[in-house]
Amino acid sequence: MRIVLVGPPGAGKGTQAAFLAKNLSIPHISTGDLFRANISQQTELGKLAKSYMDAGNLVPDEVTIAMAKDRMEQPDAENGFLLDGFPRNVSQAEALDELLETESMQLDAVLDLEVPEDEVVKRIAGRRICRNDSSHVFHVTYKQPAKEGVCDVCGGELYQRNDDSEETVRTRLEVYHTQTEPIIDYYKAQGLVVTISALGKVEDVTTRAMEALKRGEDDK
Repeated sequence: MRIVLVGPPGAGKGTQAAFLAKNLSIPHISTGDLFRANISQQTELGKLAKSYMDAGNLVPDEVTIAMAKDRMEQPDAENGFLLDGFPRNVSQAEALDELLETESMQLDAVLDLEVPEDEVVKRIAGRRICRNDSSHVFHVTYKQPAKEGVCDVCGGELYQRNDDSEETVRTRLEVYHTQTEPIIDYYKAQGLVVTISALGKVEDVTTRAMEALKRGEDDK
């Protein structure tokens, strides 16, 4: 299957992408991972992307698209892939369609993870990260440490990242609504969108997603 995963920040896209890719035996292609891999390997695309980033500029769509094209042409993506973080806007979605058409491929589904805005704010603004190890993540509601402000794992101080403040989260949501959300209507016109609730336990959302994708395939 060839799937695009969409949803607002805080919807759990990265977590769900990993589980779905494993269940479907297809690679999880994340825009963030693509950038990191190309930059660390110092590919031509990576050097180009880094030059824009170092200058404080957005990386142009054509560079992102070229990275995605290169990754989708790898042998492990022959039977499908799950795109996470790409496309981010309608122009990227159009470019992806052109790319897939050139390769005689097409998308099977666009999985839309739906989460109420207040829940997104609650999820992200409630995160607390350990200063000693950023992989130690807690939450004021969903994963409270035994001692407030102290990491259960190493005893480090827990803090809220600037990116996780409510004001920043609402700004990110506004960017999502204006730039990324329009691709849902774009793909709805193609009959590709499958929308599920991303509320509840991680495993329940994964099960919901797998069932929705299967129904979508059966309906074709």
